[in-house]
Amino acid sequence: MSPTARDVAALAGVSVKTVSRVVNGEPHTRPEVVQRVTAAMAELGWTPSATARSLRTRRTGLVGIGVAELRRPYLATLVEALVAEADQRGIPVAVEPTHGDPDRTAALFAARGRVFDGLLHIGPLAPGVATQGALTDRPAVVIQGGAAVRDVDRVDEDVEAAVSLAARHLAVMGRGRPVLLGGDRARRPGEDPVVPSAAMRAALADAGLDASDVPLVAIDGVADRHAGADAAGRAVVAHPALDALLCVNDEVALGALAALSALGVDVPGQVAVIGHDDLDDGRFSTPSLTTIDPGPARLARVALELLGERLAGRGPEQARAVTLPVHLVRRESTLGEVVP
Repeated sequence: MSPTARDVAALAGVSVKTVSRVVNGEPHTRPEVVQRVTAAMAELGWTPSATARSLRTRRTGLVGIGVAELRRPYLATLVEALVAEADQRGIPVAVEPTHGDPDRTAALFAARGRVFDGLLHIGPLAPGVATQGALTDRPAVVIQGGAAVRDVDRVDEDVEAAVSLAARHLAVMGRGRPVLLGGDRARRPGEDPVVPSAAMRAALADAGLDASDVPLVAIDGVADRHAGADAAGRAVVAHPALDALLCVNDEVALGALAALSALGVDVPGQVAVIGHDDLDDGRFSTPSLTTIDPGPARLARVALELLGERLAGRGPEQARAVTLPVHLVRRESTLGEVVP
C-alpha cells in the first residue's frame, strides 16, 4: 500500500494538518518541524498530489511571465534569466507574449489567482491594467517598468547611473558633441520624448560636456537594427559635427555601426558609439560594441525574491521599488582596436 499523509505525520510525530502546512510552504512553521516532516516524506517516499494540493490551497503552483515578444534579443535574454532563476527555485513558469497589446496584458493580470499564482511582467504597464491583489494574494512584480509603475513591486536597472557612466566615458575619450539615437532611457513620465531628459542633461553637464544643445534623433516604431541604421544616417546628415552616438539599445547601436561603415565613417576615429543591453552580438561586431550591462541575471534574481516573499505572505504592505546597479562594458566602438 502506498504511504499517505497520515503515515508521514505519524513518523514525524506531528499532525496531518502540520504536514499539509509544510507541503504548502505556509509561513510560521518551525524549521525543526519542517526538517522532521521532509525527512519523513523522503524516508517513506511520499509525494503529495499536486492536484489535491491545488484544490486545497486554491493555488496552481505556476508563475506567469508576461513579455511583449521573444524576437527581441534582450527580451529573450531576460526571459531566459527569469526561467533559469525560477527553475533553481523549483517554480514552474509559463511565458506569455503579449505582443504589446494592452488587452493581453490586462488578461494576464486578471489570470492571477486562477491560472497563475503570481506574475512577472517585463516592461511598463499599459494604463488601466487592474493590479488589485498584487501586494497580497495575487502577487505581481514588474521588471524594468520604470517609475510610472505604482502599487506593484518593481525591479529596475539604475538608468541614471547608466547615462552618467556613458557620459563620463565619452568625456574621458575626448568626445564633446554627442547625439542621442533612438530615445533617452532616463526620461521620466511627463518629460518631452523628443529632447534629452533632465537626468541625461545633468549627467552630461557633470561630465563636463555641453548639455545645452544635445540633439535627439527619434525612432518611430520598434527600436531595432533597421531603425538604428536609418536613424544613424539621418543623424550624420542633420548633425555633421557629431562625434558620438548614445544609442537607446544595442540593436539600434548595431544598426548604427552598419550604417556608419557603409557611409565611410570611421568608428571610433570620427564617431564613437555606445549601446545599452550588452547583447552577445556586440562582442562580435566590427568594431565590438561598448555598452551598458543592465544585469539580467540580477534583475531576475531580485524579481523572484520579491515574488517569493509575496507568495509566502511575508511582503510589506507597501509596494517596493528596487534599483539595481549597471556596468559599463568598454570595447572597440569607443576605445579603438585593442591590441592584445
